[in-house]
Amino acid sequence: MPNGCSDDLLPWTRTADNKLNTKYPYVCHAELNAIMNKNSADVKGCSIYIALFPCNECAKLIIQAGIKEVIFMSDKYHDTPEMIAARRLFDLAGILYRKFKPKCSKIIIDFDSINSKPSQKPL
Repeated sequence: MPNGCSDDLLPWTRTADNKLNTKYPYVCHAELNAIMNKNSADVKGCSIYIALFPCNECAKLIIQAGIKEVIFMSDKYHDTPEMIAARRLFDLAGILYRKFKPKCSKIIIDFDSINSKPSQKPL
């Protein structure tokens, strides 16, 4: 949600009879948050790593910010009008985009080992 707007006062549901009762008119996408919260760093010419292929609205923001490459994990909404429009915009603007291919399919963090005291080594 935008800064200053309480998550508790706006809906989080995906579906409702009235679109205003869903999260979509209110939530900020990750791309928007990343670009707007970059502080003073210039992102022109940079790459952005994101979980989902960006929608057309985020594509416009990415282009305007001068980002030159989009690396995404999933394109599960590939055939929706928003994603088709995003790819069209990227192609016209010369923005490269590609799916990230991880070397591992899982990352497991063992918090027990992180929190345990290190064993002492004999001197």
